[in-house]
Amino acid sequence: MSIDLRHFTTHDAGTIRTMLLDVHDDCYADQQHDPFHERERFGWFVDNWSAHPDFACVVGYDGGEPVGFAYGAPAAEGQEWWRESLAPAPDHAQTFALSELMVRPRWRKTGASELLHAGLVEQRPEPLAVLLVDSTHTKVQRLYDSWHYKKVGEQQPFPDSPTYAVMLRDLHTQVTS
Repeated sequence: MSIDLRHFTTHDAGTIRTMLLDVHDDCYADQQHDPFHERERFGWFVDNWSAHPDFACVVGYDGGEPVGFAYGAPAAEGQEWWRESLAPAPDHAQTFALSELMVRPRWRKTGASELLHAGLVEQRPEPLAVLLVDSTHTKVQRLYDSWHYKKVGEQQPFPDSPTYAVMLRDLHTQVTS
């Protein structure tokens, strides 16, 4: 299996929107009854994030078929929502917020998630990356731990959302596995 990574920006949002929704539907096929994972709700998130002028998205393809994607955007300086989880907060002001990382079931446990993640964050100019992980998904938290993220707190961003672990990573420190 060879995964081809393609990079997209806010200018490509209209051309990749349906594909992102279709991958989401495949990833959450068993949870479509949950209002937080409905296609329409996810479409709102896609539209919101992709409208950001510095939106970045990486899609992996196996042949012509999308394997999964990762996307996010820089947090507005001075509005880094994760800072309330740390006392004191780091001096770094700029943060890249990784909003979504999804890999379709057929490609899970193949290294695709790490490839998509690296393709999205490895060249970011921001010194920090932040993401949220459902607190009940301990395997996913351990995966992010292995990529040098650290849990710094918990948040429930919406009344109907799960409680999430807030995970932070220094992007500019060289780490060895």
